[in-house]
Amino acid sequence: MDAQLVRAIITVESNFNPWAISRAGAQGLMQLMPATAAHYGVTDPFDPKANIEGGMRLLKDLWRRYRGDIRRVLAAYNAGDRAVKRYGGIPPYPETQRYVARVLALYNTYGASSRIYRYRTARGRLLFTDTPR
Repeated sequence: MDAQLVRAIITVESNFNPWAISRAGAQGLMQLMPATAAHYGVTDPFDPKANIEGGMRLLKDLWRRYRGDIRRVLAAYNAGDRAVKRYGGIPPYPETQRYVARVLALYNTYGASSRIYRYRTARGRLLFTDTPR
């Protein structure tokens, strides 16, 4: 998964607040709904590592389903897969349309990278980066 895409999604979803909770009940950095978190094995949505890994698994599934159509992937991430299927693309929801535009704008600003690497620091903390060791 592209590190800069994940970075753009986290920025829009939670502005990097691991304790964020939306009015709809989405939780954590990547704003996973409880059912989605459970589906992807995320037991603590406020744990940044678990939340990012669950969000990335969801993104990978959507990426495969929509064959890399980033606009549909982002729309499904925000509005749900059913809404994208129902409308054959980005649903006519203002929130979703703004979401897709904001994530894409940030993604283009950040520039694309090829992958996210996960490392443990000397102190045992988890580090996500787009720079290989």
